[in-house]
Amino acid sequence: MKIIATNKKATFDYEISLKLDAGIVLTGPEVKSLRNNSSSIKESYIENNDGELWLCNCHIKKYESSNEKDHNPTRKRKLLLNKKELNKALGSVRKEGFSVVPIIIYFNDKGLVKLNIGLGKGKKKFDKRETQKIKDWNKAKQRLLKNS
Repeated sequence: MKIIATNKKATFDYEISLKLDAGIVLTGPEVKSLRNNSSSIKESYIENNDGELWLCNCHIKKYESSNEKDHNPTRKRKLLLNKKELNKALGSVRKEGFSVVPIIIYFNDKGLVKLNIGLGKGKKKFDKRETQKIKDWNKAKQRLLKNS
């Protein structure tokens, strides 16, 4: 598994309860561009249109050697999920108020581009502070153990 891009803010802003792997509909030059690690999912989000999930605002840079005239680096890209997984994601968004968040774009063992998405609820400000306190304490504890 070769990781292309990660969304570090996803785990900070959301309490992820379920992770799913989805395929992405891409063009040939976009895949070649991803092989050069030229993408970002920091500001991206997933939206629901007519029972389908779409990855929006994911920036994939134009491949240098491609002859595409009208390349849009932040176009909407359709996500490919099993019907069971899709119904689970859409149902939890409607009923329980979950959000669908992109976490990691990667190449799997077969060389296909996959997107790891998470279903989670947004954290409140005090939850984020508590998470930061725990991280800082663990770093300090490791330093103390290392030095002694």
